[in-house]
Amino acid sequence: MVVPLDLVKCRMQVDPKKYLNISNGFKITVEEEGMRGLAKGWAPTFFGYSAQGMFKFGLYEVFKVLYSGVLGEEYAYLYRTWLYLGASATAEFFADVALSPMEAVKVKIQTVPGYSSTLRSAFPRIYVEEGVNGFYKSLVPLWMRQIPYTMMKFACFERTLEILYKYVVPKPRELCSKPEQLVVTFAAGYIAGIFCAVVSHPADTVVSKLNQAKGSSSGDVIKQLGFVGLWKGLIPRIVMIGTLTAAQWFIYDGFKVALRMPRPPPPEMPESLKRKFKKED
Repeated sequence: MVVPLDLVKCRMQVDPKKYLNISNGFKITVEEEGMRGLAKGWAPTFFGYSAQGMFKFGLYEVFKVLYSGVLGEEYAYLYRTWLYLGASATAEFFADVALSPMEAVKVKIQTVPGYSSTLRSAFPRIYVEEGVNGFYKSLVPLWMRQIPYTMMKFACFERTLEILYKYVVPKPRELCSKPEQLVVTFAAGYIAGIFCAVVSHPADTVVSKLNQAKGSSSGDVIKQLGFVGLWKGLIPRIVMIGTLTAAQWFIYDGFKVALRMPRPPPPEMPESLKRKFKKED
C-alpha cells in the first residue's frame, strides 16, 4: 500500500535536487518509468517487512511478559512506560537483523538508476559486488532508525490508548463494541506513527543514502547531507508512517478479534498499590 510513497520519499532523500517534493517526485517517476515505476521495490518491501513485523510484534509480547515478571506486578505498573520502551527496543534489535538484507535490496532498486529492477536479480548482484557486507553495511544506521522508532511506536501507542479510553471515549472499553475498539486502536496507532516518523527520520535518510552510495560511511553521508538534508522527505514519511503504523495496529488487533485471542485492556493499578496509596493518604 505504501510502496509508491516510500519510493518517492527515498528518492527525495538521496537526490533532493531532482525530486523537489512529493508531487514533483511522483510526476517525475511516472514520466520516466510509467505507473509501474511506482511499484519498484515491492517484493523486498513485502518480504523484509513481513520478517521484521513477525519479530517485532511477536518478540515485543514475549519481552513485555518477561520483563513484567522480573519487575513484579507493582513496578511493572508504575514503570510501565519504561517496560514498553525496553521490550520494544529488545524486540527491534532482532527484527532489524531480519530486515537489513531486504532493506538494502529495496533501496538499491528504488534509488540507483539502471540497477536491477527485481528482487531475484538485485539480490545476487549485491552479493557478487559487495559480498555479505552489502546486506548489512547499513545495519547500525538501521538500528539507529528503527529502535527509537519502535520504542516510540509501542510506548506511545500503549499510553495513547490509555488516554483515549480514559479521557476521550465516552464509555469504558468493556462496553465498546469490537468495531469501536478497533477504531480507537487505529487512532492511537496513527498518533504513535506521527511521533515515530519524526524521531527516526534523520537515521532513515542516512540508511537510504548509504544503500544508494557504494563505499560511503555513515559519517560521510551525514557530512554530505548536512542538518537540513537529514530532514528531506519528512512530510511524505509522516503520512507514510502514520498510515502504516495505524494500519499495522488495526490489522494486528483485528486479527486477534477475528481469532478470539486474548486482548488485555489498558493496565490498571494493582490492588496492593491502591491499598498502599490509601494508607499514605
